[in-house]
Amino acid sequence: MNQPQEVPGQGLAVTAEALYLVNLMIAPGLGFLAIAWLWLKRRQDAPPLARCHIDQTFFVSLWGGLLIVVVNTALFLWLGWDWEWTWVIVVIYFTCVHSTLILLGMLGLAKAMAGKPYVYPVIGRRCD
Repeated sequence: MNQPQEVPGQGLAVTAEALYLVNLMIAPGLGFLAIAWLWLKRRQDAPPLARCHIDQTFFVSLWGGLLIVVVNTALFLWLGWDWEWTWVIVVIYFTCVHSTLILLGMLGLAKAMAGKPYVYPVIGRRCD
């Protein structure tokens, strides 16, 4: 039986997407540092598929962190810490945004495993 050929950069693309999910679910911050290191060290010499996934995971991690931190901080400042509905709104917002980012990361990982590029909707950058 023939094994499918690996597309150049596919392993690096899978690594980038896996680190994105690590950042969201297992080790926030550490996962981002690994993605940032990968982006700084490998984006210039990486094959196009890997460069696409590395760029996607790096910039979506920045946008995702910004969406979560800035909006939740704004909600607390606007609604106040002591109002019980503030916490309900913040938890619902966080859950919806975080879950969406995880779902999109799973789609990115599936595309990387298939050797295909992936652009995250709305906040992703176009690949070259």
